[in-house]
Amino acid sequence: MTNSRSYVLAAGGTGGHMVPAAALAAELANRGHKVSLVSDDRGVRFPGLFDGIDTHVLPAGRLGGGPLGYIRAAGRIMAGRSMALRLFKELKPSAVIGFGGYPALPTLLAAFRAGVPTVIHEQNAVLGRVNRFVAGRVNAIATSYDEVERMKPRWTRKTHLIGNPVREAVLALRDRPYPIVDEEGIFRVLVTGGSQGATVLSRVVPDGLALLPVHFRRRLQVTHQARIENIDAVRAKYQAHGIPADVSTYITDMPEALAWAHIVIARAGASTIAELTAAGRPAILVPLPSATDDHQTANAREITNAGGARTISQRAFNATELAKQIQKLGLDGQALENAAARAKSVGRPHAASDLADLVESIHAPTAPIKVRRAAIQGRLAHA
Repeated sequence: MTNSRSYVLAAGGTGGHMVPAAALAAELANRGHKVSLVSDDRGVRFPGLFDGIDTHVLPAGRLGGGPLGYIRAAGRIMAGRSMALRLFKELKPSAVIGFGGYPALPTLLAAFRAGVPTVIHEQNAVLGRVNRFVAGRVNAIATSYDEVERMKPRWTRKTHLIGNPVREAVLALRDRPYPIVDEEGIFRVLVTGGSQGATVLSRVVPDGLALLPVHFRRRLQVTHQARIENIDAVRAKYQAHGIPADVSTYITDMPEALAWAHIVIARAGASTIAELTAAGRPAILVPLPSATDDHQTANAREITNAGGARTISQRAFNATELAKQIQKLGLDGQALENAAARAKSVGRPHAASDLADLVESIHAPTAPIKVRRAAIQGRLAHA
């Protein structure tokens, strides 16, 4: 590290955008760079993600709501762009890195106006709306999957397979062995529906676990994240079935929950998939059907095809189907270990470092981006 630079990260306010942004911020800061975050009110409030990072809230508008909605959104986006341009005069960024979400758009538009180099990172297996809108103008596109839908062929030359950065605490699980599965020991199940929980998981999972053979059911220990309005009903179901369960609205230490889980039942959000493949945990995935462009189904494809997960559409997700899929994995300890290894095989543990390399390479004329990309791809192939 010879030159300290200033970088601006622009991200939408959901965990799927903020977690990889935080991972890159930590990596760039560790390399001696100054890092600033631009987001909305939600994004800057994520506990612990951006400690020590300079944060800024800019107005942004979500396109939609008919003609008047578009007009209002456009006004907020342009106001955010003007504020970002003023911010650039102070920060003098070497590059702006966008992570998707409407709150990222004003800052990227400001970067185009100011001539600041830009990189976008796509967490999902379908290019998101904001990233699609700006993809033609950015210097580089970083993807999390080898195959990403809604990508135009002309963008291929500037597209780099990076992976989806995860927190260091999750990445550290990669070096820990998969928990031993003892035929007489506790079998730990982690149920998580993302930052907002998932009502369908709360409705189906307790009854599905109750259908397991008695000798298996008696071994269960469940940690279940549920929406606040569902908590009492979920607790009552587990109690009625005689299944020990810790039910809460927020899992304070997700890395530790992942560490001891034998199997995970979850949605297929980008961060969830990245953490499952980083840690190497087998999963049963229920993609959110209302996700934009059905991107959660696309997210689940790689880990499922590798044998690290089983995907059940929400339409087919019921207690009987869940019990059947758990038995296919959970009754055989060796099958579980194999699934864990296959989940890990599609993880990209160097994503944060490789993304930081890509960002820095924009300013390194002696190491062109295409050369850096080849080096990154080679390392990923041998990870």
